[in-house]
Amino acid sequence: QVQLVESGGGLAQTGGSLRLACAASGRTYSRYVTGWFRQAPGKEREFVAALAWMDGSTRYADSVKGRFTISGDSAKNTVYLQMNSLKSEDTAVYYCAAKRSREWDYWGQGTQVTVSS
Repeated sequence: QVQLVESGGGLAQTGGSLRLACAASGRTYSRYVTGWFRQAPGKEREFVAALAWMDGSTRYADSVKGRFTISGDSAKNTVYLQMNSLKSEDTAVYYCAAKRSREWDYWGQGTQVTVSS
């Protein structure tokens, strides 16, 4: 199975930047779609961004378009989420995930992102 480990979370000021990373072990991302989700206090988990490794296509939630960028490094088997122009509303636990078709089957442990207001 695929094991996913997130890193890069922490504290940031409003308007600042953070880069999250999700390293995979056990299998390559080549046949998967990888993505980022987040869950803020008192809210449901929501989709943030996704990357299909086979064709490089990306997709973003409207709330992060123009601010966040998802990318991947095949040599390192790692997917990144570059977060710029951070807002207090971005405060959440961020999870990376992977899927082979429709369902998100694999999940990381999550990393906390806190943006001061």
